[in-house]
Amino acid sequence: MLTPWNIILTLKIAVVAVTVLLLSSLVALAAGRQKMHGRINIAFFMLTLITLIGLEGVTRLIDPERFSRYLQQTDSASALSVHLTFSIPAALVLPFMLYTGLTHKRRIHLTLAVIFSILWIGTFITGVFFLPHGSPN
Repeated sequence: MLTPWNIILTLKIAVVAVTVLLLSSLVALAAGRQKMHGRINIAFFMLTLITLIGLEGVTRLIDPERFSRYLQQTDSASALSVHLTFSIPAALVLPFMLYTGLTHKRRIHLTLAVIFSILWIGTFITGVFFLPHGSPN
């Protein structure tokens, strides 16, 4: 059932899963396996995009009032706002970072990687720890 809590739980699982992919990509890079790094990052990009579109679609199309009520009941609207402060810019930087990596524009890619890393750390912390951990009573 698509309850607001299930949507939040799915978001948390997705953030953790793609973070594991991101860390795997960095391990591949550290091991000198640039091609593997790129392939993992393509998977990271695709899964992040699917999650973003899917969860946005569900929260906006399937009873958006219910999701708003849930955020009010759990007093987590501000936590979601903070999460979006990190996740939206990260989502906007991600395609440029993927493009610069695939086209070997190293300097720009590394600059974007630093910016993205800061935004992703904020996305991870706020998505996993700040958003509600259960259904409202």
